Amino acid sequence: MAVKDTFEIKVGSKPITIKTTNWTEQASGSCLVSCGETEVLVTAVLSPFSRPDIDYFPLTVEYEERFYAAGKIFGSRFMKRESRPTEEAILTGRMIDRAIRPLFPKDFKKEVQVVVTCLSWDGENDPDILGMIGASFALATSQIPWNGPLGAIRITKNPSTGAQGEWVFNSNYTQRKESELDLTLSAIERPALSRAEGGGDILVNMIEMGAKEVDEKDVLQAYEVAKKELKKIIEAQISAIKKIGKTKDVFEPAVELDIENEIKEWLGDKLEEAVTNAPKGEKNLGATEVLKEELIKYLAEKYPGEENLPAGRQGKTGQVLAYFEKEIKRIIIRNIIEKDHRPDGRKSTEIRPLSCEVAVLPRAHGSGVFFRGLTRVLSILTLGGPGDQQILEGMEFVGKKRFLHHYNFPPFSSGETAPMRGPKRREIGHGALVEKALLPMLPDVEKFPYTIRIVSEVVSSNGSTSQASVCAACIALMDAGVPIKEPVAGISIGLAKDEETGKYKVLTDIQGPEDHYGDMDFKVAGTKNGITAIQMDIKIDGIDKKIMEEALNRAKDARLKILDIIKKELPEPRKNLSPYAPKIFSMMINPAKIGEVVGPKGSVINKIIQECNGVAIDIEDSGLVCITGQSQEDVDKAANWIKGIVKEIEIGEIFQGTVRKIMDFGAFVDILGGQSGLVHISQLVPYKIRGVEDVVKIGDVIPVKVTSIDELGRINLSAVEAGFKPKARN
Repeated sequence: MAVKDTFEIKVGSKPITIKTTNWTEQASGSCLVSCGETEVLVTAVLSPFSRPDIDYFPLTVEYEERFYAAGKIFGSRFMKRESRPTEEAILTGRMIDRAIRPLFPKDFKKEVQVVVTCLSWDGENDPDILGMIGASFALATSQIPWNGPLGAIRITKNPSTGAQGEWVFNSNYTQRKESELDLTLSAIERPALSRAEGGGDILVNMIEMGAKEVDEKDVLQAYEVAKKELKKIIEAQISAIKKIGKTKDVFEPAVELDIENEIKEWLGDKLEEAVTNAPKGEKNLGATEVLKEELIKYLAEKYPGEENLPAGRQGKTGQVLAYFEKEIKRIIIRNIIEKDHRPDGRKSTEIRPLSCEVAVLPRAHGSGVFFRGLTRVLSILTLGGPGDQQILEGMEFVGKKRFLHHYNFPPFSSGETAPMRGPKRREIGHGALVEKALLPMLPDVEKFPYTIRIVSEVVSSNGSTSQASVCAACIALMDAGVPIKEPVAGISIGLAKDEETGKYKVLTDIQGPEDHYGDMDFKVAGTKNGITAIQMDIKIDGIDKKIMEEALNRAKDARLKILDIIKKELPEPRKNLSPYAPKIFSMMINPAKIGEVVGPKGSVINKIIQECNGVAIDIEDSGLVCITGQSQEDVDKAANWIKGIVKEIEIGEIFQGTVRKIMDFGAFVDILGGQSGLVHISQLVPYKIRGVEDVVKIGDVIPVKVTSIDELGRINLSAVEAGFKPKARN
């Protein structure tokens, strides 16, 4: 490898190295980023062709895990290679996408692809952050139009260092697990390349956080302490741009506006009225869609050479879409900032009507529906045993997962038709966010050994469906009788900002049009005690501390109101589980006894399962045994059987045993369901008999007393000392 340039940044106590090499010279931009022995390759490629036929920016970000990076070989017996990306890889790709996307020019239609490939992973340093920094570097030093660079960092707080705690940058996996908050953020500096002396402000443009009920002040403090490190990362890239950066391609919006005046003349005040003066209540600005279709029809008739062009895509009729989008956004933002008037008539601080329903499905282990205006989410909970846990087999994470939340967004929820072909990246991302919000409130596995799966079905959507899913999923948990520590609720906070004047309004509980035309989606979930999850996406360059603080405070006020609604419907988790839920019994046994429970080739455990109507028995190496079944009777029977096997028998104990085998010299009697001992013929009765079968036969239940246990663990029993009185034989 021929290294061209090397740039080193010390973040906290760890150096991060960025290298340019001769490996990927056909990419528009590329780099190798490393920390410790973790290393990622990042490439960015710009297509030479514009896509005027689409109404979105065609950016794709792929995060590629490679098992070789961790020295692992996974896969089936027949295919030993990576296949579809893991959920963790998808979430990492989404996070990088959310950080870099707002910094591309508006109306940019050339396809850009960023690929982050983890080449080496040391088990200590996180490749996610390196990938985000690498994506910024590759884009910033390439010819691709992009308004970066950005810095990215992970922040945790170690509670073991005192009341104030210690902030740790780019912490390892153990530190993240022990921390009370795990915050990933990206930020830009404004002004950057042409900033005044002293530098510009560090503005946040992406947040991803999981926490254990932290205060809003902790989040703001984390941002403040991270600024210095973020600034170092950004300035290192600015130095690189000055040294090796390519000249940026000139971008000019491809939209023709040769008939803009004609559009304005035809519309007059119609568009303003459609947006501003519609009846109060939630809506999807349907009146504007009617106007749009009428205008397109008018233009198609006036310019007949373009009637076969896709409406709203290109040509003269295609200019309508661009104009409408621009004008609707302008009208909405102006009305919010100047008049505190939102599309549905609410004030900036108002929440849509709230309600919820509990136990809506008769056979579900737990269910609930949460209503926030026209957004409605149905969550259904299913309980299973430890054997139902999801097995994780990825580059970074190998193990089992006991809590799963899945989010579904069918097209009918927004009144649309579309193919339904499994979860998309957005659905996986929203599902993971809800999971992150609820996880800290779940009971410990020792107290509640169930596997928990929740599916949130969006049945009606008008914005903020992920946070409605937090609320609905919480209701399902409580309905199922899962002893959560505190109820959890979520809310989305928006932003309307005039970038020319700098004026803005923070919006509580954004709905569809505000999500589409607004500038921020700041999702916050938590309990009455604090925040458990945050996810922030923006469409502008970034936000400052003032906006962030207002958004967090708004979210707290709304969260407490929503929690009151939930608690009014269901004050606390139900005391009992659903009668349809499986029954679980767990106990600890001596690990040395596991072999006895399992038996030769599984003979003992299979016999227990068979005779207890198919109960599931899961045994951990620690000695934790979990028995799962649909009948409490079957679970108890299996539990008593295993207790009998592992019980340490003491001399002098008396049992009711079953005669299992008869020999000339005595009878072998089963006690405690799995252990057996010998009753010598002389210890069956207090008098002399010709043969064992004179007094007992196989299957007889007789009292026996433990008289001795030899050095090999063999148990000697006496029926005489236990008071055995044989029945008369015919």
